[in-house]
Amino acid sequence: MEERLQKIIARAGVASRRHAEEMIASGLVTVNGRVVTELGTKADAERDHIKVAGKLLHRPQEHVYLVFHKPGEVVSTLSDPEGRPTVRDFLQNVSERVFPAGRLEYHTSGLLLLTNDGDLANQFLRAHEIPQQYQIKLKGLLTFAEIESISRSTGARIERIRGKESPWYEVEISEARRDALRNRLFQTGHPVEKMKRVRIGALELGPLAPGQYREISAKQAAAILRARSVAQTRRSSRRAAPRARPGKA
Repeated sequence: MEERLQKIIARAGVASRRHAEEMIASGLVTVNGRVVTELGTKADAERDHIKVAGKLLHRPQEHVYLVFHKPGEVVSTLSDPEGRPTVRDFLQNVSERVFPAGRLEYHTSGLLLLTNDGDLANQFLRAHEIPQQYQIKLKGLLTFAEIESISRSTGARIERIRGKESPWYEVEISEARRDALRNRLFQTGHPVEKMKRVRIGALELGPLAPGQYREISAKQAAAILRARSVAQTRRSSRRAAPRARPGKA
């Protein structure tokens, strides 16, 4: 059966669907010896001879899901043109070729989901409303008024967990609002000095040391997407809730 190339590549565990589209557009994919750059191109995974970056495409033997503790100053990709450390450097003992489902900024550490399940990775990349929990180190203490103002403008739940001179806060926010949170903190004179993601939905980093990983089940990985559905339902309920009208004097 013919399917779009990016879907075939993603399902084979080579890359996420978005990254697969970039590889196609860059001329890294051939079908039966012919370079393909059109994103709408279809092929038959069972019949056609498909190569990605010169390697013949094979279906993965099984889907793998890993919780990885990305250290800071590591790129959330499998290669980097600038020669910086990447996620691949920590996966020598992983038999299947996995890739990051989503990204963490270069300086940010913490939980990163790695998999060769292209369909799940694609759903995850498009799910921007999943609640995520971070621990962040700020320059200086936030006042109660600042916490209230930032929470109101970004939707973040902010709670101080330790420290006074260089305080650490626990923050729960969706990925879609993370940059807005960084900007508001900077504007209030409290730039983020360190940031660590410790939870995505119900999936927790736990005691994993930086650079280490643990395998989880397909059910645990899929639970992340259910967290998105819950967040969307709550948001819809808030929008639909009738506003209270002031009573008559």
